[in-house]
Amino acid sequence: MADLVQERHGVQVLVCDPDGPLIASEQDALDLIGAAFAGAEMVAVPAHRLDPRFFSLGTRFAGEVMQKFVNYRMPLVVLGDITAHLSESSALRALVQESNQGAHVWFVDDLAALDNRLRDRRTAG
Repeated sequence: MADLVQERHGVQVLVCDPDGPLIASEQDALDLIGAAFAGAEMVAVPAHRLDPRFFSLGTRFAGEVMQKFVNYRMPLVVLGDITAHLSESSALRALVQESNQGAHVWFVDDLAALDNRLRDRRTAG
């Protein structure tokens, strides 16, 4: 499957192909944002497509990528089980918890969990 824009609870989401290329640079993040501007309001990326440095906060890669999405006002959703990464880092656990309370970056288990967040956001608004 290619990256596809899908309507999910009234939001146009660029759902990235699980078999797509690794996001390993700020330019890769910018390329995704650029692709999203062709009709999406949000980008959902499988966690395994993120370079492992993303989950090691000392590298600052997560901050660089997330900041790009925030700067361009394009919400980012990281899809998938990141339990192994969370068990290794209390700082990452704190980042995920804080991010999930906001509107710019979410970490969810799968598309069904994203749908629930979008549905809840829509009914709350």
